[in-house]
Amino acid sequence: MFPKLRKILLATDGSLYSEGAIREAIHFARQCSARLTVLFVQETNPEYETIGVHYFDLETGDAARHLRAIQARASHEGVQCEAFLHRGDNASTVIVDEAADRSADMIITGRRGRRGLAKLLIGETAAEIISKAPCKVLVVPKAAKIEDGTILVATNGSDHSDAAISEAIGIARCRESRIIALSAMRTPEYLDKARSNVRQVAALAQEEGLLVESLTPVGKSVDVILETASGRAADLIVMGAPGNKGVTGMFRGSTAEKVIGQAGCAVLVVRANKEASTRVQPGEKVLETRQAVIV
Repeated sequence: MFPKLRKILLATDGSLYSEGAIREAIHFARQCSARLTVLFVQETNPEYETIGVHYFDLETGDAARHLRAIQARASHEGVQCEAFLHRGDNASTVIVDEAADRSADMIITGRRGRRGLAKLLIGETAAEIISKAPCKVLVVPKAAKIEDGTILVATNGSDHSDAAISEAIGIARCRESRIIALSAMRTPEYLDKARSNVRQVAALAQEEGLLVESLTPVGKSVDVILETASGRAADLIVMGAPGNKGVTGMFRGSTAEKVIGQAGCAVLVVRANKEASTRVQPGEKVLETRQAVIV
């Protein structure tokens, strides 16, 4: 009933913002006996490659060393992983397509990247990955650690909330964590619905032998989720997202984006369906990809 984590794709850009994602990808792979693939996308364009060829070559060398360092860390933890270097003009497209090609169960990425804009809650690449990914996406702030303690799952009774519940319980079972089931209400008149939502989570968690706490606070969902996660020292927030992928603008301003941008812990975004990822159509300019296997 609950999904098994078999294949993880770690997207890294070599910056400090990737540190939390690297650490948790290795941790998840070890605890869940999952296969780990590491991907570095070196963004480029023809002008950059010709005018800045020396710098570009130096950057390629740095990327290769970064990938080898991740492999060494994974090996130290008893995790074997493949590492790949791609060149392309759109990092999120490469990452999403690689996840689809490899049938990844989860993409793990940092909250920001080298080119993240301070005015945005999360970086553009992370937002595009979440919007277009064919699987769930775990976004990890650089200092966040998932310590196998508490997973908060937010539910509003929708189909995508059901998907989030299933994932949260599967991860809690794998990592022996406890569950906080939270359903926020804007006004007390929705108390019965909120109670029904958390009862569903509690029943499923208890069937798996997991400890579960049910909460139905009144307030704006973003504020309630963030305050509860902080107050209960949650290691991970699990949220559902509507299944219509491919439009990054629909993610901007959403509850999920606001929680990801402000949470001190990692946030897992889960979709309700398995639509094909948004891929480039024939005749559309993509990227010139050169793939290097790092061994």
